[in-house]
Amino acid sequence: MRIEPSPLSSGKFVRATVSPQWLAFSTAALVVCLTGCTGQTILRLFPTPSPDSTQATQAAPKAKPAAHLKKPKPDPTSQELFEYIRAKLLALSPSDGVNDNLEVAFFPDSSILSITQPDGRCDINLNAIDTNTAIWEVIDPSETNRTRPDVLRLTLNSTTGKAARNCYDNQNRPDHSMASNRARLFFSRSKADGTPGFTDKMDKAVKTLIVESGGAAEKQTL
Repeated sequence: MRIEPSPLSSGKFVRATVSPQWLAFSTAALVVCLTGCTGQTILRLFPTPSPDSTQATQAAPKAKPAAHLKKPKPDPTSQELFEYIRAKLLALSPSDGVNDNLEVAFFPDSSILSITQPDGRCDINLNAIDTNTAIWEVIDPSETNRTRPDVLRLTLNSTTGKAARNCYDNQNRPDHSMASNRARLFFSRSKADGTPGFTDKMDKAVKTLIVESGGAAEKQTL
C-alpha cells in the first residue's frame, strides 16, 4: 500500500492507494487466521446443504394413483323384476286354501302377469295399471265357520277405460264375478313381516315392471 503525502495543514484528506499485491497478501493472511482460530479448513464461503435437505429435494413426493370410481349398478331388466316378484309371491304365499299363489307367469309381448290360485287364474294387464293407485292392506280372510291367518294385499287400479285384469275359473272360462278394474297380489302377513323391508322392495319392483310394460308412471309429489 502506498500513501501519497499531503500537507495536513491544507485541510485535505490523505489518499491511500491499495496495490493488487497487498490485497492478495491480506486475503491469504485472513484465511490463515481463520483456519488457526477455528481449527477447520475453510473450503467454501457459502453454506453447504445438509444431506437431509438434499435427499428431500431429490425425493419428490410420488403422486397418488387416481381412485377407481365404482361403476353404477345397472337397472334390473323386466325379466329380472318378474323373477323377483314371482319368487316372493311363491315363497311368501298364503296357505289358506283360497289366496294361495300356485303359479306365476310373465308374458312380456302382451304385458301380462298371470297368477294362478286355487279357484282359477287372473291375467293382470300391466300396461293398463296406474301405479299411483297402489294400496297395501292387511285383511282377515276368515269365514264364519273357518278361521284363516291375516293376509297382506296389494291392490292396483287400472287407468280409465281399461281392464286391470281378466280372470278365469278352473275350466278356463271367463269369471265375470271378479272386478276387472283392479288387480290384487296376496302375501302371507306373518311371512312378509319376517322379511325386512319387504313392502318397500316389492312396491318398487311391481311399479317398475308396470312402467316398463307400458303402465302409468307414478307422479312425483312435492
